[in-house]
Amino acid sequence: MTKLSGKTALVTGGSRGIGEAIVRRLVADGATVFFTYNSGADKAQALVQELSANSASSSTVVALQANVADADSVAALFKAVTAQSARIDILVNNAGITKDGLILRMSETDWDSVMDTNLKGVFFCCKAVAKIMMGQRYGRIINIGSVVGVIGNPGQVNYVSSKAGLMGLTKSLAKELSSRNILVNCVAPGYINTEMTEKLTDEQKKKIQESIPLGRTAEPSEIASVVAFLASDDATYITGQTLSVDGGIAM
Repeated sequence: MTKLSGKTALVTGGSRGIGEAIVRRLVADGATVFFTYNSGADKAQALVQELSANSASSSTVVALQANVADADSVAALFKAVTAQSARIDILVNNAGITKDGLILRMSETDWDSVMDTNLKGVFFCCKAVAKIMMGQRYGRIINIGSVVGVIGNPGQVNYVSSKAGLMGLTKSLAKELSSRNILVNCVAPGYINTEMTEKLTDEQKKKIQESIPLGRTAEPSEIASVVAFLASDDATYITGQTLSVDGGIAM
């Protein structure tokens, strides 16, 4: 029996990058996984078909379209999940966007759109799942932050603020829900090999790698493994924490 057999997980933003790696890992560990996408239905369904066809896994995988920044969309999402599953044991808040720019050039729209998705969206999802988990007297909420929420980054005041806010939300929610055996933690990835970093020049990549004590960027699977740990019964005494998975860059 794998570590998450019998558990049901919901992963937001699970069709690509870190989110996709998390979906793959939770399925491999035996969980039934629902994941959201905001666009790119073909990619999401291709992932479902691939994972469902994997003979090594008997887990159910379901993709659902949702915009976490919209309260009605989140309500519809949880209605769809609970119609198919009696429980939600694990929530991974991974959905996020960037709208980078120096503050003098950053529009109010760029600020609001990032905060609405990256922070308000987590609020919506946590509020929806809290009632379910409190009734179960069991739950694991894992928020995906960022190393820049710890150390800051020029040209990203909106994104950094959203991720720093996520760490505070994690601590407060952990205190609110701990009496019901609901653990709330945050994972703060560093620089990861995703579509975003692939767009960087070789010079930019070299500069980033030189700033990391381990001398390399991470694979999405290395973030997923930490999420899987926090979702499992190996982490039953950890709550309210932000685990930096950044190769040492935030030291």
